[in-house]
Amino acid sequence: MKAALFDLDGTLINTEVRSLALYELLFVNNRVAYDKALLRAFMGRRLRDVLGEMPALFPGRSVDDLIGELFSYEDHAGLPEIVPVPGAAELVGAVAEHGSPIAVVTSAMRWWAEKRLREVGVRDHVHAIVAAEDVEVGKPDPSGYLQGARLLDAHPAECVAFEDSAAGVAAAKAAGMTCVAVATTHPHEELTGADLIVTDLTAVTWPPGAGPDG
Repeated sequence: MKAALFDLDGTLINTEVRSLALYELLFVNNRVAYDKALLRAFMGRRLRDVLGEMPALFPGRSVDDLIGELFSYEDHAGLPEIVPVPGAAELVGAVAEHGSPIAVVTSAMRWWAEKRLREVGVRDHVHAIVAAEDVEVGKPDPSGYLQGARLLDAHPAECVAFEDSAAGVAAAKAAGMTCVAVATTHPHEELTGADLIVTDLTAVTWPPGAGPDG
C-alpha cells in the first residue's frame, strides 16, 4: 500500500465522549428533547450535514449559528479530556518512517483538526488535511477520501483508510480504499463493512502485514 488516510475523532484521538457532551449542551440549552439515537446521529459526520437535517428542532436558527454556539462550549467546565487512541502516535510515526504519505480526512473543521494533531504530536507527519469545509458533502460520501488520495498523489486502491464509524467506513469503501475500522466508539457489528476491525491501533503494523497482526 502506498498511502495511509486517517479519520481523526475516535480514530487518532478519543473525542467522541467529549463531542457527545457538547451535543447534549446544545440540545439542553435550546430545550430540545433528545435521546442516545439522536446524539449518535452526529458520529462520524459533519456537523453541518447533521444539523441541516434537523431544522424542525431548531426553528429560526441557521446551521452556522448552531455551529458557532456549539464551539462556544469548548471551554465549558467538566468536559471530558481529549486523549490519543492507544497506538495512534506510534502507527503514524511508523507510516512516516516507512516513507508513506499520510492524510487526515475529518468531519471536523480545519482549525480544530490542526490543534488536535499538534496536541498529540503527529502534525508534522501529516502531508494533507481534508476537513469539513473542504468538501460539499461529508461522510458517508466518499469525496473527502478521494480528495485525500489526490493530494497524496495516490490511487484509491493503493490507500488504507483508518476509521471508527459506520459513516466513515462507508465513505472509505465507496472511495475504493482498503479500510481498517477501529472499534473505539462503535461496536464491531456496526463496522462490518471494513476489511479489518481492530480494538485499537496497537494491533496494526505498517506496511500492512509486516507484523503478526497485519
